[in-house]
Amino acid sequence: MKNFKRIGVLTSGGDAPGMNAAVRAVVRTALTHGVEVIGIYRGYSGLIDGDLKKLGYRDVSNIINKGGTFLYSDRCPEFQTPEGMAKAVKTCRDFGIDGIIAIGGDGTFRGATELTANGVPCIGIPGTIDNDIASTDNTIGFDTAMNTVIELVDKLRDTCESHARCNVVEVMGRGAGDIALHTAIASGATAVIIPELPYDVSDICRRVKSARELGKRNFIIIVSEGVGSDVGPALAKTIQAETGVESKFARFAHIVRGGSPTLKDRILASTIGAIAVEELLKGNSNLVMCERKGKIVAVDINYALILDRMYKGKLKEGDLDRFSEKELAKMRSEVRAKQANIARLYGISKTINL
Repeated sequence: MKNFKRIGVLTSGGDAPGMNAAVRAVVRTALTHGVEVIGIYRGYSGLIDGDLKKLGYRDVSNIINKGGTFLYSDRCPEFQTPEGMAKAVKTCRDFGIDGIIAIGGDGTFRGATELTANGVPCIGIPGTIDNDIASTDNTIGFDTAMNTVIELVDKLRDTCESHARCNVVEVMGRGAGDIALHTAIASGATAVIIPELPYDVSDICRRVKSARELGKRNFIIIVSEGVGSDVGPALAKTIQAETGVESKFARFAHIVRGGSPTLKDRILASTIGAIAVEELLKGNSNLVMCERKGKIVAVDINYALILDRMYKGKLKEGDLDRFSEKELAKMRSEVRAKQANIARLYGISKTINL
């Protein structure tokens, strides 16, 4: 174990159910090892402003079941400037913070790797409902968000069945279609539109017509927000015009982010939070803790960030220069595997949902 006396913990970016469970695990694991924990409020903004509080065992009691983040979150453009980074590092020095556990998405990880480069060791924990971090199979909050969508879709289906109606539903996910695709399969949606794969409006209308001819009265179409905010409303109008089925549009929006975390998210958050602290206290940093094939593993943050850009088709000039051919081959293999899994699930949804 390294000689850590005090570490910080923060949540940054969009809130996600399970973040509180992760903070709880971080605090109690550190305290068990005799290391003090400083809660950093409002993410990197709080780190710059010195909005901090020492956390004890009781400070994280009764939060494992709470959605959102009791440490709050914020977007912090100042942190991306040299002046902002200098203020954040000074806060760590002034308060004796030897390292930080940062919970959030890719923006949070970029901040963590910059802090590490400036002498403050950091480890990232993936917390986002979107599941849009390519280096991990699941992010904290993803399972809860999907369960929220399912609950809402089930309610919509009741009224769709009563009126022989179609509901086009837009769900969150940023540029990833994971929430939409998984909930489409689980809810029996007639069709799903995600940014990763092309879609055909005419084919969707044909599916609605075919299902109606087979006696179906209710129709749910799930659309990921990543394809554009105008797609869902336009699709509802087209379906009604082309099929004669009354169609309405519903945007679930930020309600999907809230609510009590599921058992799966509580377990993931608790486990990953505890292991992150253990890695930091061993002297390891600039890592993001990921769930891969049911195991929690540490991945270099730079590797994780570039893998994510590769998967999303957002590579910049020079991004790949630092990696060996072996590492690049591994990245490409991981990207192909994730793409193949998306295509597999999409094919299943088309086969079993009418």
